[in-house]
Amino acid sequence: MQKIALILAAGKGTRMKSQKIKILHNLVGKPMVQWVIDAAVQCGLEPVLVVGHQEQEVRDALSSQDLQFARQPVPRGTGDAVLCGLAKLPKEGTVLVMCGDTPLFRADTFAQLLAAHKDNKVTVLTAMVDDAAAYGRIVRDENGRVQAIVEASEATSQQLEIKEINTGVYVFDIGWLSQVLPLLQPHPPKNEIYLTDAVEHAYQIGKAQGVVLADLSESEGVNDRWALANAGSVLQQRIIKNHALAGVGFEDISSNTIEADVVIAADCFIERGAILRGKTSIQSGTTIGAYSVVENCSIGSNVNIHPHSHCYESQIDSGAKVGPFARLREGTIIGKSAKIGNFVETKKTVFGDGAKASHLSYIGDAQVGQNANIGAGTITCNYDGYKKHKTAIGRGAFIGSNSSLVAPISIGDGAVVGAGATITSDVPDNAISVARGEQKNYAGAALRYRKKREGK
Repeated sequence: MQKIALILAAGKGTRMKSQKIKILHNLVGKPMVQWVIDAAVQCGLEPVLVVGHQEQEVRDALSSQDLQFARQPVPRGTGDAVLCGLAKLPKEGTVLVMCGDTPLFRADTFAQLLAAHKDNKVTVLTAMVDDAAAYGRIVRDENGRVQAIVEASEATSQQLEIKEINTGVYVFDIGWLSQVLPLLQPHPPKNEIYLTDAVEHAYQIGKAQGVVLADLSESEGVNDRWALANAGSVLQQRIIKNHALAGVGFEDISSNTIEADVVIAADCFIERGAILRGKTSIQSGTTIGAYSVVENCSIGSNVNIHPHSHCYESQIDSGAKVGPFARLREGTIIGKSAKIGNFVETKKTVFGDGAKASHLSYIGDAQVGQNANIGAGTITCNYDGYKKHKTAIGRGAFIGSNSSLVAPISIGDGAVVGAGATITSDVPDNAISVARGEQKNYAGAALRYRKKREGK
């Protein structure tokens, strides 16, 4: 029988104080609602999102996924939102209803709730709290069966003393729900339809139950920026713990940012303050240095990213060394055992195996051959103000310090470029190229110069 996750995602989230709808705010590399979707999919549910505010933005943000959408044109409460979603549900089966702003629920929790549902019409996930505040209270009868959910604004003083609350997660029989929802009456003063009223209908036929949530922290929703930050902290610690249990070492687990899609092999080590984002993958034995940022990179085994380096959309092969204070921009490929040193910037450049640029250089739109050595202060002059041009540096070539290679240009295999050269023409294989003015020494001139400047 088909099982659906109906995710309520139509609200504005005004307390976020943002132009962006709440459910699209980022949480550790994903939109908030994506965490809810992923948990549902992991336990075998087919997701349907009920959208309204910024509908197109939500659809666009999730367009790469196999999702269905239902529309709630006017926000009229949770019951109305589910009613709007019914058209996208099968006639029979089970639907798990949850909110798109509750990203901390685990797939295991949803799976346990589904397993407990059995032949009931409604199974609600509840939680025990010390301070129920504005949450809906779970009212049970003398036999402990869930009888109703009463909103705090409508609860009696006795009901407000109840410590068991509604988490906003339910399992329904779809056929039964489609019959009951149209019967629910709006509540003044907002004339909203409460999904919680369906519980009373199920109780009347002996088909309502409640399951108490084991980990209360999962039920924390996100209503403002502070709650968003707290949710991010919880999810981040889950991610880091999973990596640590899988064999990844951490210097300081409280200081790292590691987004959800990052893959790290066992025996890697992540130093203090390192940030790993996007579709980054790191193979075994690699160290990511302190306060480095790595985003959408493929990193081989036994690589050393020294502290304060920034690597973006680059490939770094096994045994390479990068940094400290290096910047690898998009399109960079660093070969095996190659070295990119301190204050070196690269873009759209391929470094062959064993090639080196150890200090203070910019290498852009270039192909650097195996074991080539690029001296400190070298730049590829790849932009003429209109177009980018390529530089090719051959295998085993040596580029002297403070050289300027004016592209398009080719430096041959084994060629040597003298320090301080500005090279504007191709250099053949195994040639030495020197391009600088003749040095002249004027004896005693420094003494005369100082005497003149000092007025003596």
